[in-house]
Amino acid sequence: MRWGLIGASTIASEHMIGAIRASGGHIASVLSSSPDRAASYAADHGIDAGVTDLDAAMDGVDAVYISTTNEKHLPQAMAAIAAGKHVLCEKPLAMNVADAVSMVQAAAAEGVTFATNHHLRNAGSHLAIREAIAAGRLGDILSVRVFHAVHLPPHLQGWRIDNPGAGGGVIPDITVHDADTVRFHLGEDPIDVVAMKAASGMGQGVEDSAMSLWSMPSGAMVQTHESFTHAFAGTGIEIHGTKGSIFARGVMTQAPTGTVMLRTDAGEEALSYSTHGLYDRAVGLFTKACAGEGRPAADGVDGVKSLAVAAAVNKAAETGQRITVDYGRI
Repeated sequence: MRWGLIGASTIASEHMIGAIRASGGHIASVLSSSPDRAASYAADHGIDAGVTDLDAAMDGVDAVYISTTNEKHLPQAMAAIAAGKHVLCEKPLAMNVADAVSMVQAAAAEGVTFATNHHLRNAGSHLAIREAIAAGRLGDILSVRVFHAVHLPPHLQGWRIDNPGAGGGVIPDITVHDADTVRFHLGEDPIDVVAMKAASGMGQGVEDSAMSLWSMPSGAMVQTHESFTHAFAGTGIEIHGTKGSIFARGVMTQAPTGTVMLRTDAGEEALSYSTHGLYDRAVGLFTKACAGEGRPAADGVDGVKSLAVAAAVNKAAETGQRITVDYGRI
């Protein structure tokens, strides 16, 4: 499959270029608003052409990977869909739920594959957690605690910490991932949320820390903590049920690392898992879906729903009220 990269991004260079090539894909073009950046990025990564025009980036390709700043996702995805290209888009899909819904609907009407690049559900650790839940080893789920407070490294800061117009802030950057991960494990969508947010040392005009509580249809409660400013906190997820609890540490990352411990009446058991590349799996499933085989790891609907939860968290933090999650009738 021939690909165009829409965005000369760090995530593409660190993760996606290798994953695309591992799937047998060929990267024909990369788009940047800067001619020098487009040319140097293409040369550094062995890409056929570096371009500044969206139509040129889509010329002769089967699929595009969009990793530009968040406010650009909607027009770029809609142009690619209209051109009949399959689309793998970074999260959040758009700046608001209505725009994300329009992207998904347009792709369905055009008959192209549209997916969201939620990497965590592709991790072997999270697949093992989900399998344990599905097998009933935890019983009925009572609560979930997600701790995803990290220290955003300097090379990733930029617009994420100072540009609300580009979709900066920890809620669109990390809360969306936690929403997708919880949905993946529990198989249900949050009903409503309460939340707080703050600028705790890094954010300039955007939040860099957030905490929230979600209610689930099953009655389970979810607690999440996201931040850009916590250098020593570590990440993980705990899932507690009537028969057992999962304690997973170091698993909210882009690398196939961390530990997963199941605690039951029988004692503690370390769950083994595959250490495949998260993005390798995501691109592999997307490629198969484009060929009519199965579905992407996270499709457009998954992207809409994770964005909807994040939007509700942001609104709850701004208003101090309990906010019902609006999924946009997707």
